[in-house]
Amino acid sequence: MMKSLKIRLELNDVQTTLARKHAGVARHAYNWGLSACKQAFEKQEKRPSSIDLHKKLVTEVKSKNEWYYEVSKCAPQQALRNLDEAYKRFFKVKGSKLPVFKKKGRKDSFYLEGNIEAKGGFIKLPKFGKIKLSEKMDYQGIKNVMISRQAYHWFVSFKIPFVPEKTEKTKGKVGVDLGIKTLATLSEGTVYEAIKPYKKYKRKLRIAQRQVSKKFQKGKKEQSKNYAKAKIKVAKLHYKISCIRKNALHQVTSDLAKNHSQIVIEDLNVSGMSKNHKLASAILDGGFYEFRRQLDYKCAWYGSELVVADRFFASSKTCSNCGKKKAKLSLKERVFCCEKCHFEADRDLNASINLKKFGAS
Repeated sequence: MMKSLKIRLELNDVQTTLARKHAGVARHAYNWGLSACKQAFEKQEKRPSSIDLHKKLVTEVKSKNEWYYEVSKCAPQQALRNLDEAYKRFFKVKGSKLPVFKKKGRKDSFYLEGNIEAKGGFIKLPKFGKIKLSEKMDYQGIKNVMISRQAYHWFVSFKIPFVPEKTEKTKGKVGVDLGIKTLATLSEGTVYEAIKPYKKYKRKLRIAQRQVSKKFQKGKKEQSKNYAKAKIKVAKLHYKISCIRKNALHQVTSDLAKNHSQIVIEDLNVSGMSKNHKLASAILDGGFYEFRRQLDYKCAWYGSELVVADRFFASSKTCSNCGKKKAKLSLKERVFCCEKCHFEADRDLNASINLKKFGAS
């Protein structure tokens, strides 16, 4: 089994410029390949593969643009492979969208492979040499890495061999109900409070975004330095919010996967739920999709079983005591009251108990 690591890089000015060049070449190759594929579709020709595109890139693009030779050849090659995979995913996976052109400064990334090793507080990369890491580690035999940028920080991602730790479970089966008011309510009664980082920093974010809007000069290709500084401030706030949310989710999911033999959750339709404009902000602030994603791989790591109940399973409307199902249950009703057996409980706790019973069945 492999485990992915993502560590922040401490680049100097020269290395930052080189990283931007690599990301720029990868973006240019991707956009050029996408344009070539669209031309092939318009002419009703067969879509060129990543190999065909690379051969054409070497003969037509590289020879005319010398700056392609300033970076590693792996960056444009992988960009064309990513484009090929995007098209395959569009034709095979339902709901996938057509590839679109990449923009400068948005999700900048590139791929490197070769003689790579992380030792102490540094990592050795082709073309870059030694780069300082934000933490110390020792890993050798790394085959390839992905360098990406987020909020003006550069990160390196790579995979290492990982032996899962089969921990002894102190607790048995548990049902987990995700909510807006509380992040997660367990069938045993434990409640994890919602952090709500976006709500906390919403005002600061609104002020920072207003400053960006005021400093934007319409009609000018090159904006002022103050505009660039304002954009950095907004990006850093978004990054801070995402880090707080992910940290909270990691703590909860790790605790669940390590200590419980079976975890039962609902298959929530997050995209459908977020269409409600009154609840969309709170739902997305909870990070429900990320919660399930983390549980998926952590249960495999620690030897736990993850059971996902059908999204039409009425966990909130069903009485956990007698099984009577209610016709309607409004969001305002925070206490579940059964009309048949007069059972009363917190609606999230009632739902989590029903989920635990679903896993047992």
